[in-house]
Amino acid sequence: MRHSDYSEPAPVKQAHSPTNRIEHVFETVVFASRWIQAPLYSGLIVAELLYAYKFLIELWEMVRHIHQHSETVFMLGVLGLVDVTMVANLLTMVVIGGYATFVSKLDLEGHPDRPEWLTHIDPGTIKIKLAASLIGISSIHLLKSFVDIENEDPEHVKWKIFIHMTFLGSAILLAWTDNIMQKDRKH
Repeated sequence: MRHSDYSEPAPVKQAHSPTNRIEHVFETVVFASRWIQAPLYSGLIVAELLYAYKFLIELWEMVRHIHQHSETVFMLGVLGLVDVTMVANLLTMVVIGGYATFVSKLDLEGHPDRPEWLTHIDPGTIKIKLAASLIGISSIHLLKSFVDIENEDPEHVKWKIFIHMTFLGSAILLAWTDNIMQKDRKH
């Protein structure tokens, strides 16, 4: 028998071995586990509905007492409405972005109201957007303190400034880190 006549036996397919079947089932379960997050996003949608209710109640109270409030109290009420709206925006971003990133793609191609940021969403982008939202919410709380400074405890104002600066620093570091990671992916 010449060397060229010798043929090696075909490799044995391991796809149907018990070990590979167990691994395949386990990987399927691991991948399906992402759906555990769906009830969490549903809960955040309920929280957003509650925020919408809170917004409407606060707005109604402002309308009812418009002639009784000073400009400062009215401005604080408006800032409260802005605060509620910003938290609702944050919830929307977490629900849509988190679901699309971690659970399932959203089938919104061709939908006229499809948010532009969904085309380039990833966990890093979500983190930066969340950090920016937290800075905005913190800014509103700080502005409310400054508008009503005579009724604020100076120690509380200092803590609010410290917390705001911490959010700001964290957002800058997140954006910087994401920028470095984006450059590494392009190379």
